[in-house]
Amino acid sequence: MDKPFAITLDPGSSLANRTGSWRTSRPVYVDRLPPCNSQCPAGEDIQGWLFHAESGDYESAWRHLTRDNPFPAIMGRVCYHTCENACNRGRLDEPVGINSVERFLGDEALKRGWKLSPPASDSGKHVLIVGAGPSGMSAAYHLRRLGHQVTVHEAGPLLGGMMRFGIPKYRLPRDVLEAEMQRVADLGVRVVLNTKVENILETMHAGAFDAAFLAVGAHIGKRAMIPAGDAARIIDAISLLRSMEGEEKPLLGRRVVVYGGGNTAIDVARTAKRMGAEPLIVYRRTREKMPAHDFEVEEALQEGVMVKWLSTIKQAGESSLTIEKMALDSKGFPQPTGEFETIEADSLVLALGQDVDLRLLEGVPGLEVSDGVVQVDGNMMTGHAGIFAGGDMVPAQRNVTVAIGHGKKAARNIDAWLRGEQYVPPPKHEVAVFENLNTWYYADAPKTVRPMLDIIRRQSTFDEVQGGLDESNALFEARRCLSCGNCFECDNCYGVCPDNAVIKLGPGKRFEFNYDYCKGCGMCVAECPCGAIRMEAEEI
Repeated sequence: MDKPFAITLDPGSSLANRTGSWRTSRPVYVDRLPPCNSQCPAGEDIQGWLFHAESGDYESAWRHLTRDNPFPAIMGRVCYHTCENACNRGRLDEPVGINSVERFLGDEALKRGWKLSPPASDSGKHVLIVGAGPSGMSAAYHLRRLGHQVTVHEAGPLLGGMMRFGIPKYRLPRDVLEAEMQRVADLGVRVVLNTKVENILETMHAGAFDAAFLAVGAHIGKRAMIPAGDAARIIDAISLLRSMEGEEKPLLGRRVVVYGGGNTAIDVARTAKRMGAEPLIVYRRTREKMPAHDFEVEEALQEGVMVKWLSTIKQAGESSLTIEKMALDSKGFPQPTGEFETIEADSLVLALGQDVDLRLLEGVPGLEVSDGVVQVDGNMMTGHAGIFAGGDMVPAQRNVTVAIGHGKKAARNIDAWLRGEQYVPPPKHEVAVFENLNTWYYADAPKTVRPMLDIIRRQSTFDEVQGGLDESNALFEARRCLSCGNCFECDNCYGVCPDNAVIKLGPGKRFEFNYDYCKGCGMCVAECPCGAIRMEAEEI
């Protein structure tokens, strides 16, 4: 008896096994940009180092992280982790505690004595960096790894810049700061302390530097036009925080009023509380409009810091302040009411923002300064060839994470400029959105909360306020990552394909499609947990 026509065909022929011409779209494996990576101002490959961390390979995770940011233990304490606001896991339950895992890796590296990767071979070029803060030392790290000689001139007596003189010890312990700063210096970065650059062109000429990166912090506190008597004790916030690094602590008295609503105002009030004072923050708007981060405000309130909202200071006397009440207009802006009150105060601390000392730029041709900051192009270079700038000196948000990102970006552009080229960043993939994920495959896993120091110790000591995760907690938290937009070889596509069109390439090599068998049903796309497959129109 003759066999049916279909099975008499050669099994390798297109007539027997192939899809045919009716398929209109085909699945394609893609790599999408995780939203955490996209949001990080320091440019970290967060998903990349979390991948190593969730397997328990903490040193590989730390090395992957420090390719972009050499200060994970610092960042795990002071970064405002905007990456977590973008985390797709937050739409499922709670965001991954990225910052917590980063701190764990940073602390683990310090505990185990891990060293940064050695620099490349010497390029023969020498770069001057002005300022040993986060931006300057980040640039020094990346430039050194690229093989350039680096000399850092720092006006102060210690490394760290505004991280040391603007962030209190209860948020950033000094042994952590010093260890991560020194680790960069140990790569062969020459640091010259107590050396203020008065004229950048003269300093570059005297040292035969090939390029310079300016990273001077905003150390000058802004003043306010407040009528004050001769005996009134008024100090700016930055001067106060800076003096906390010395042996002689400032004499503030018991009743301390802090004028301002930013993170610095919160830091000053919490510092005063630990010195035994009764701090009161006076702010001209409401809490909702306060620029300070809400979690910092909440911690300050828990510690007993008082806040007087919708108020402004009109006059300062020897032991009192005159306060005017404000009211919001129809547009939400505070307006004076003509209602006054007097409050007792031993000292007034102005936390109204900071400026950068730009005198080192006087006489530099082509350089543009506007609104107290230096204008730079997309490559971080100023209007004078070979002079780059970042951190507090340029128009941007002023925080440690942004500054570290500026240092890395500037280093790459300086390296290219020294070679007579222009740095072109690699193109970015499309962002992996929540709607492309199949969250059915992910188990509920509540976020691990870092422990806090008890209120009594927080009010009376400068011990670190927030604790870190232990190894088991850090491992659990890393494993909460959804791997948004990038295949992690879960085998779902391989298992659900009705046509056996998915080919496994081996561990770490992912998969590929055999389009001779694929019918374009899209089941693999629907069932991919992380959204690493998309359907594309069939080529005609």
